[in-house]
Amino acid sequence: MNSRRAELLMASVSLAWGSSYFLMKIGLDGIGPYNLIALRFGIAFFAMSLIFLPRYRQLSAATLAKGVFTGIILFLIFYGMVNGVNHTTASTAGFLTSTTVVMVPVLESLLKRTLPSKTIVISILLSVAGLFLLTAKDGIVFDTGAAYCLTGAFFYAVYIIVFARLAKGNDTLLISIIQLGVASLTGAVFMFLSETPSLPATLTQWGAILGLGLICSAYGFVVQPIAQRYTTPEKIGLIFSLEPVFSALLSWLFLHEILGFKGYTGAILIFAAVIFTELSRKTAR
Repeated sequence: MNSRRAELLMASVSLAWGSSYFLMKIGLDGIGPYNLIALRFGIAFFAMSLIFLPRYRQLSAATLAKGVFTGIILFLIFYGMVNGVNHTTASTAGFLTSTTVVMVPVLESLLKRTLPSKTIVISILLSVAGLFLLTAKDGIVFDTGAAYCLTGAFFYAVYIIVFARLAKGNDTLLISIIQLGVASLTGAVFMFLSETPSLPATLTQWGAILGLGLICSAYGFVVQPIAQRYTTPEKIGLIFSLEPVFSALLSWLFLHEILGFKGYTGAILIFAAVIFTELSRKTAR
């Protein structure tokens, strides 16, 4: 697999995650947030374990430890996102959750002790401007929920960088599957501590939970580490900024929500950032 195919694969993951917003909205209508985390990642874990059961023969203590470590980070991402959505405005949550696009190159620069390239800096500025126009319809409110959203965005940046290192090994698939189980188990612990465990009450809610489990979690969090083997964390962060664009597109298709001028301008800026990065890479060749 070359870098272009890997990035297209990651774009498909962003599309899958773009559907998670309205699926989570449906799912949270009947069950608690930690209950939802436990269910979606539990479904993903069992589905992927059944498909790749023979791979468990290669399981080692080191692979298990990596899976547990990334699984805890995965839970922390959704701990921040779920609590952020519940304690702040949708505009604030949508924008601050997407600040991962800025955090990834900053953390990478600190680790490597080098500055990001001009191409990455320009692309990030375009993405941030686009994300603001697309998501911050009612302005940004810095409250408790905003802190949770930034926490989720930070841990997602950490997750991207950690997997950039782990994805170089041959045990990436097993790590990806194990992390789903760990995230589900951690969510279940929080569920029993702070919620009343329950199951979805309607077929619509079950459909949303299954969609979150099989498409957004099983596909998304197993394919991303594989794609990361062939591209950089900075580019993964930029492609991640496409998620709210896909979310808006799906909301328009299925919920008939209209973006408006600012929203469409924001979407164009985000696409421009990704295209600019690709064109710059071709010029460099």
